[in-house]
Amino acid sequence: MWLSSSANARRNETVKDIKKKEEQISIPLDYIANIDCINGMKKLPANCIDLIIADPPYNLSKSGDWKWDNSVSLAGMGGNWNITNENWDSMSFEEYFSFSLAWLKEVKRILRPTGSMWIFGTYHNIGIINVACQILGIEIINEVIWYKKNAFPNLSGRRLTASHETILWVHTGGKKRYYYFDYEYSKNGDFTGDELKSPGKQMRTVWDLSNNKKVEELKYGKHPTQKPIKVLTRMIKLSTKPGDIMLTPFSGAGSECVAAKMCGRHFIGFEIEKKYCDISEVRLANTEREMEQLNLFQITQEAPKDDKTSD
Repeated sequence: MWLSSSANARRNETVKDIKKKEEQISIPLDYIANIDCINGMKKLPANCIDLIIADPPYNLSKSGDWKWDNSVSLAGMGGNWNITNENWDSMSFEEYFSFSLAWLKEVKRILRPTGSMWIFGTYHNIGIINVACQILGIEIINEVIWYKKNAFPNLSGRRLTASHETILWVHTGGKKRYYYFDYEYSKNGDFTGDELKSPGKQMRTVWDLSNNKKVEELKYGKHPTQKPIKVLTRMIKLSTKPGDIMLTPFSGAGSECVAAKMCGRHFIGFEIEKKYCDISEVRLANTEREMEQLNLFQITQEAPKDDKTSD
């Protein structure tokens, strides 16, 4: 909808008023807590978070113990992998629906009017998440298809190979839409490797990003549903400003928090399994050291050389 200059001015003034009130809220930052996300979020005040990246259980751990051992070479199969089968990823429909409503209700309470949330899912759970959002008045901004050209193969030969995940980008809803969106970055950012993103063109709702992780993303440990840093940094840069606060309710091995730190944002994470909290702490500590080394290298490279002249 087109807005007049006066209408835009009024909207900008309203956003400034909201941000001024939000800045008065003070909470601990840059930590991962070994706690259930619903209880963790209940400890936070309302309207205190700028961005949430949620990678909830997909509720798909109901199959056999499928895996691939790469010691047997077969063209097109890639590296070792196995299907996720975890206790936390297996609930009845009723349990999963109630669980989804519970954590989304807390998300809506703590998310600022200027904030937004990205939710990962597949056909196993995204329909439930969609309905839960609508019940709670959480508005969907976009549905993004994350196309994974290196997706796991379908060994049974009884269905098509699943090659994408669905991502919902949402905000708290209401008649006014104040959520932040970096349109300039979406058009002109560096999206090397995404063959569907043309430089200078609007970003579409299909992202061509492999599920590969860099060596440093896995060398301190990993989580069975870990997301690549390149997907998470895209989300963070699209929907936050430097210094904003990102929260991840299902922190896993801490990739969202690492990505936030790399992008100059604050982070809060909740994770129920201690072993993944430990992995996250090591990753974050090494991320800080690697960033310091990179900054030192850049300063050294940019330092002016001595202007040596002869008498």
